Amino acid sequence: MQFKLQYGLLFLLLVTTMACFGQTSEQKALEEKREQLQSEIRNINRLLFAEKKEKGNVLDQMEALDKKITVRQQLIRVTNQQSNLLNRQINTNIRNIGKLKSELQEIKDEYAKMIQKSYQNKSKQNRLMFLLSSESFFQGFKRLQYMKQYTDYRKEQGAQIMAKTEELSRLNSDLNEERKVKEVLLAQNKKAKDQLFAEIQTQKALLGTIRKNETKYTSAIDAKRKEARKIDQQIERLIRSAIAASNKKSGSTTKNSSKFILTPEATIIANNFSANKGKLIWPVEKGIKSQGFGVYSDPVYPGIKHQSNGVIIATDEGSKARAIFEGEVIAILAVPGGNKGVQIKHGNFISTYYNLSDLYVKKGDKVSSKEELGTVYTNRNNGQTRLKFYLYQDTSRLNPEEWVYRL
Repeated sequence: MQFKLQYGLLFLLLVTTMACFGQTSEQKALEEKREQLQSEIRNINRLLFAEKKEKGNVLDQMEALDKKITVRQQLIRVTNQQSNLLNRQINTNIRNIGKLKSELQEIKDEYAKMIQKSYQNKSKQNRLMFLLSSESFFQGFKRLQYMKQYTDYRKEQGAQIMAKTEELSRLNSDLNEERKVKEVLLAQNKKAKDQLFAEIQTQKALLGTIRKNETKYTSAIDAKRKEARKIDQQIERLIRSAIAASNKKSGSTTKNSSKFILTPEATIIANNFSANKGKLIWPVEKGIKSQGFGVYSDPVYPGIKHQSNGVIIATDEGSKARAIFEGEVIAILAVPGGNKGVQIKHGNFISTYYNLSDLYVKKGDKVSSKEELGTVYTNRNNGQTRLKFYLYQDTSRLNPEEWVYRL
């Protein structure tokens, strides 16, 4: 019986500890994700909406609202995950409390019987007679050992009662705290759902406005696609030109303009750049990713697909673009009717920073990580400040989201 109770307590504590550790770790990760999404929504409001609603055209508003709705939906999903995890923790604690109460009662009942029996045989004469009535020295020694073990067992059971009582108190305290946290999460989730509903209604109203002027907005979408294509073409043309010039300078006779012939120094830089995949700094100090890499659906006409060869980062007015890694400026972009850009070579990797109004560097400059390259342009029509950021390895497009930390 003693072994069974000891084993039961040890097993319960072990399972509870392991479950709590796993769930606490998962809960912490979910809470960090939720805080990150809440921060992103605040930044969206600040960078894409604040004092800009009246300035921006309906398409700009639609894109910003689409981004906000997407993040809000992610926030609701994460909050639901947190709530479900808390439910599991609460149910586990309720089961453990029930089991602990049962075990505690069992120990108390056995302890009471033991105390009663001890009281009946408490006299020193009885204990002494129990020893003296031994038929041999060995039996007397064994009886003395038994009496000592019996006393130790009483002490141990008393300690078990105290330990289980404390554990029961802690579980009850945890349960109350978890229920409070769950109430807060449910309230926050309801608020988020209400905000999401309002944003979807606003989105529908904007969509109605666009549909009334479909020709006008279709033309605007086409113009944006053409501008993006023009920028992409110039970026890739400049990269090929830089590869050809670099290879010629190194004395290479190859006519291949799709890969850099690296010097030992450039190889070291390229290897260091590659080793920092996923850890590179943002090309601006603060901001949010307003458009990711790859194919995406048009927020107004979901049937229309767009290709993004880089990412767009919304930031504060007056923000500076900065180098994500050490390297050399290999080209300055100047798109007719557009803004300026900078291309930096990091071994055989190229980072491009476009939509700058002022430049602080020129072709041939060596730059270090975090060095300012220029001021990000602010559109006076919609008040938005956006940096277009691209990443290549030789002539192959890379997804910046996989290379820049938490982009």
